[in-house]
Amino acid sequence: MAHRSTVIDEPSGPPGTNALRLRKRDEPPANGGGRSTLWIVGGIAVGLVLVLLVAAWLYDHSRDNKITRGVSVAGIDVGGLSVSQARERLRQRLRTPLDSPVVVTVGERRFRISPRAAHVYVNINQAAYQALAAGRSGWFVGRVLDDIQGRDLNRDVTPTVSYNEPAVRHMVARISTQAHRPAQDASVHPTPSSLRRVPSHNGVSVKTGHLLARVQETLSHPGGSRTIAAPVTILRPKVTMHQLAAKYPSYIVINRNGFELRLYQHLKLSHTYTIAVGMQGLETPAGLYAIQEKQVNPSWQVPNSSWAGNLAGQLIPPGPEDPLKARWMGFNGGAGIHGTDDTGSLGSAASHGCIRMSIDDVIALYPKVKVGTPVYVI
Repeated sequence: MAHRSTVIDEPSGPPGTNALRLRKRDEPPANGGGRSTLWIVGGIAVGLVLVLLVAAWLYDHSRDNKITRGVSVAGIDVGGLSVSQARERLRQRLRTPLDSPVVVTVGERRFRISPRAAHVYVNINQAAYQALAAGRSGWFVGRVLDDIQGRDLNRDVTPTVSYNEPAVRHMVARISTQAHRPAQDASVHPTPSSLRRVPSHNGVSVKTGHLLARVQETLSHPGGSRTIAAPVTILRPKVTMHQLAAKYPSYIVINRNGFELRLYQHLKLSHTYTIAVGMQGLETPAGLYAIQEKQVNPSWQVPNSSWAGNLAGQLIPPGPEDPLKARWMGFNGGAGIHGTDDTGSLGSAASHGCIRMSIDDVIALYPKVKVGTPVYVI
């Protein structure tokens, strides 16, 4: 039998008492029991934490091949799917945008860039693994808590898209060339009885470098819009409708069939003159010309033509033998407007190609016409 000894504690009461307290030698002091309890509780808590961590790790590990909720690829939701399921969904959903052309608009005009011609390719397998990796970063406990509480990651993965850059540059350059439209100045369209004003309009020039960047961006994001408004520079005309009249202080329209010369000043009809025009075989040439030279009392340089006879090549000074009377306004090389004393020929096709006017009329017309004045022969 084990020997149990007893010790006598010193009196702890007030002086003068003889009370003795006995305790057994193998009993721990009273305050030691509390520390033991704390150790036990602490050990249980640590064990519980370890159990929870292991459980969380196992749960997270079981989802190693499952994409976190809230993850998408080019706007296509793949959260909760396995990598293989995500690949299949991406193949189905990206097929349409990848096969759809990129449409470039320039005003009302539309141009298409074919994905096939651009050799567009999306690495879907890589995109699926990128989606998986997007939700696997950070501490696993945070991932488990987010999953338990139903919090979505809200992250979109941009897939890697490749294309043939030289082919894309070529197509963009072609669009820029085809879409280019120069500015159109306001102009006039002469008719036998009027000058019709043709309004100006703006031109457009595509900013090729900016358009290329937008096309590349669109090709790189197959889930986005496939329509691009081309960035352009607006080209302004040099002559507007308001400036048109000032551009034409004078304008001559010759109506051969009507035997009329119509003078317009600032695009308004100023005067109509009766004229003679070139005879058959020596017709006054039709077209748009301009006054090239002006002379008072001109000499006649006879053309080297068969109709001139012995006078061919001669210079006839002003006088009775000179058919060019009073004034000369040359256009179209040898042809011109001049006065004549053969007033009976006016109103007919009687000249050798020039425009004949009465002497009074040609003198009246002369100061109203400057070198450069348009002459339109109809």
